[in-house]
Amino acid sequence: MSAVAERTAVAPRPRTHLPTGKGGSAAPLIPAFAAGQAVNVRRHLLALRDFRRDEFGTSIARPSDGHIQAVNALLAKLRQPLEDAVTEVEESSRRIQAGSPSTAQLHELLRLKSRAHDWVRATERVWDFYWELFGQRQQSPYGEWLFSCDRIALDCYQHVFMHLGSSISIPAPPPFAYMRTGFSPATYRRNIPLRKLGRQLNPFPLVQLPYHRLVNPWTMGAILHEVSHNLQNELSLEKAVPHAILTRLREAGLPEPVARIWARWNREIFGDMMGCLLGGEAFVASLMDVIGRAPDQALGYHPHGVHPTPYLRTFLSTELLRRMGFPATAQAYDRAWKRLYPSTAGGTLPPALVRTWPAAVPVVVDAVCFTKFPSLGDKSLRQVITFEPRHQQMIEEAGDRLARGVDPGVVPERFLIGAVRVAVDRRLASPETLMRNFYTELSRR
Repeated sequence: MSAVAERTAVAPRPRTHLPTGKGGSAAPLIPAFAAGQAVNVRRHLLALRDFRRDEFGTSIARPSDGHIQAVNALLAKLRQPLEDAVTEVEESSRRIQAGSPSTAQLHELLRLKSRAHDWVRATERVWDFYWELFGQRQQSPYGEWLFSCDRIALDCYQHVFMHLGSSISIPAPPPFAYMRTGFSPATYRRNIPLRKLGRQLNPFPLVQLPYHRLVNPWTMGAILHEVSHNLQNELSLEKAVPHAILTRLREAGLPEPVARIWARWNREIFGDMMGCLLGGEAFVASLMDVIGRAPDQALGYHPHGVHPTPYLRTFLSTELLRRMGFPATAQAYDRAWKRLYPSTAGGTLPPALVRTWPAAVPVVVDAVCFTKFPSLGDKSLRQVITFEPRHQQMIEEAGDRLARGVDPGVVPERFLIGAVRVAVDRRLASPETLMRNFYTELSRR
């Protein structure tokens, strides 16, 4: 055959292979199709099983029993409607396999199958999210780094709940840290609907930390800030704090629009204030690392933003630091900040905010930290969280020990952020050595 004839020749028709029944005859496709749909959705359901703690390794970094149990409870809740949907598909499939199904019966199977697959996708979305989070704990060294962050968060919770003026229900399980490369620190509070979970309620606080913070633990004041966001809700202060800010600023005679701006910023202000109370000087230094940006950013104002303008955030923290018993350090930070930003010219801050912030800052700090709240057992935040100059001395001694690679002593976990900060600022050891010693100490506890 010529090349032309070969190209134009009609190809032989492929054979159609049908399922064969008894004796080799072709089995009816519709019953086989119906049976397959039932098998598929049942196997989808079985695959979305509970997690087991032992499948995430045997190291101390693996998720706790409490975290596993909380996620499994959420999955069980999601599997119930999926189980119902699968059962309906199976019943419809059996009716079709019984013989001579109508078009209406076939369409019912297809609708039920689609409904079951919708539940599969919703459940799988949650299952995949926690599989990824828990799976990070198997990756060395990230597992131990994240476990170390868990310990710091737990220490913050323990300190606060041990010093309340009255007993309240203890939240469980504690915060769980995970890594996201390229993202800013963030948190997802307990029992709030998350988009990434299909609007299901998050069963425990999540603290998201970027890789670049984990490799520089002296910048990890972010943990204290993000944990504080969770504590504002755990302590039922999400409404009381903005109310206190607004009330006190009005009483001080601040213009109403200015008072409302400060109240709108309440969550981020609370995170900074509690972070400072928990971590002291090192928290403010870490904050300045983060918000020390180009002047147009540091002096920029966003009409609907929830973060205070960076320029003002440092003055809130130094005001609190001064009232905590660190006047010289607060003055030094103020001086450095004003050296970086000697003028508000060129920024977009409202003139009324620029004119009144020196009067507003002490009032806001007083409203957040020195107001007694019923949910704290009629204590103020400052009375609940004690950080004094003697604690800074502990941090500095621990920093020297971290640099030498010896046991830093019985300091609280959250103080180790300050300790590694002291060590790196004073160049007591290389940054790599300090990072390694920081995580070694926290992971051995």
